[in-house]
Parts: sequence; C-alpha cells; structure tokens
Amino acid sequence: MDPLRLCLALGPAAVYLLLIGAVNLSRRPLLVSGVRDGAALGLAVSGFMIVGPIELFLPEAAAIHYEAFVWILLFALYGLCLALVLLLLRPRLIVYNISADQVRPILAELVEHLDDDARWAGDTLVLPRLGIQLHVDYLAAMRNVSLTSVGSRQSHAGWRHLELALRDALGRVEVARNPRGATFVSAGVLIFATLVLAVARDPQAVTRALFDLLLP
Repeated sequence: MDPLRLCLALGPAAVYLLLIGAVNLSRRPLLVSGVRDGAALGLAVSGFMIVGPIELFLPEAAAIHYEAFVWILLFALYGLCLALVLLLLRPRLIVYNISADQVRPILAELVEHLDDDARWAGDTLVLPRLGIQLHVDYLAAMRNVSLTSVGSRQSHAGWRHLELALRDALGRVEVARNPRGATFVSAGVLIFATLVLAVARDPQAVTRALFDLLLP
C-alpha cells in the first residue's frame, strides 16, 4: 500500500486511539450517548472505507464526469449512511473510565430522585415515569459501563433527562487512571510515527498517489 492510502486508512484510527487513551488516563469519567460513540467509531473507520469499499466500487463513469468532485459525493454518501445507522440505534449511554461498582451506587442514588417508581431486577433498571428500561453492561477490558435500552418502547426525552442528570452526578466523581490508557496512546503515537516515516521516505509517491486517486 502506498503512503497516501496508508495515511488515509490509519490516520483516523490513530486519532481515535489517542482520544480513547486520553480519556482512560483522565481522573474523571466521561459520559457519551450511543449516537456520539457510534459517530466517533464511524469516523475512526472512515479511512478504511475510503481505501476499501469506496475506492473499490468507485463508479468510473461518475469519476470521469465529475473528476475529483466525485469524492465529495462519495463522502456525503458515507455520511448519510452513517447518519442512518446512528438514527436506527437504540438509546444507549456509555460511561468511559469507570467500573461498574462505582457506577451502580451513583445510578441507584440518582434514580431515587428521578423516579419514585424505579425498580431494579438484577442488572436491569425500569423507570416507568421516564419511560426507560435499561440493562447495565460492564466491559472490564476497556473499563467502561454501558446503559443499554431494553425493549422497543423507550422515551427519548426520558433518556435525555437521564443523560443530563447522570453527567452532572459524574462530574463530581474522581477515579483512578486506567493503565490501559497508556497502551492506547502508545499505539496511536506508533501509528503516527509510522505514517510520518512512510511519507518522509518517498514524498513523490504521495503526490502521484493523490493524483491517481483524485483523477482516475
């Protein structure tokens, strides 16, 4: 693979690894919605899509007619497909850099103020007044907790209310740094160093590959 395509494929992934590493090395947990988490992951793999399926199935007739502008149309198509996937996702909240043992009491105390009729059944929580049913999942390897909706009848307004209240509660929580964060940061830095060396070794190849990509 030429240096340009290598940068396109691995560059966004390296940025994603650095961001995940920075979050895990922080002393504060980070709460994101499922839509934002999915969007970040979609951007992280966008480079692989460009040098993979998008370039492989590039319509030659459109490339000849629109030349370099065909890539704008293809990026727009990818963005629309990603937006459609995000809109179809079930409501979900992800708390990075925190353990389930830390989230559970915070969530239990919070729901007492949000809904007097809240009920726990193992790791499943029902908040009837907010129109929410969720399951608490914990990924030990990444040290994050997911609050995933259960069932199709969910109130998006209720989930938004829960997100704002939980974000406010987590803002007062301090956690230990996750040692795995250093692994993610190291991987991101290593990828960036590899890309810089690849470009510096043969900058003319990058220019040629750029013209071949934009003007097939």
